[in-house]
Amino acid sequence: MTNDYLDSVKKQFEYYKLLGEQTFAQLEDDKLFWQYNEDSNSIAIIVKHLCGNMLSRWKDFLTTDGEKTIRNRDAEFENSFSSRQDVLDTWELGWNCLFKALEDLSTSDLQKIIFIRNKEHTVVEAINRQLAHYPYHIGQIVFIGKMAATSDWISLSIPKGGSKAFNDKEFSKQK
Repeated sequence: MTNDYLDSVKKQFEYYKLLGEQTFAQLEDDKLFWQYNEDSNSIAIIVKHLCGNMLSRWKDFLTTDGEKTIRNRDAEFENSFSSRQDVLDTWELGWNCLFKALEDLSTSDLQKIIFIRNKEHTVVEAINRQLAHYPYHIGQIVFIGKMAATSDWISLSIPKGGSKAFNDKEFSKQK
């Protein structure tokens, strides 16, 4: 494998991080803490869970199990934030850990074996696992954001009824 794989996954993670940030930007502070019901998660709680997972998985990525003994996963689903800034700082903490770990990897690392919850993964498998996990939760963040936002929501993809206009614009560009 070449660095193309690492470059590609970095771009994918950056894209999903941006979707989360575009959602946060459209919401009033209190909407980050809105829950549909007691059994559902708020955006803030999902951010806390993502950060906990990222710190556990990506810190000492090549040398320690991805499920760190200091992680308290159950506590990730209890709100302990008091402000938007707390949520955003936690968001950045997790993503910074992830991107630092990816920057430290080389193509020679990709077939190395690491462990997550005592199960063997190649580095590629571990990255792909997280590249499936995080977008799942980012999708939840966007969906909750759309529900909690006012009617002024700006679509983060092609808006309903906008496919033809989008395609016309894209296909009018030079290749």
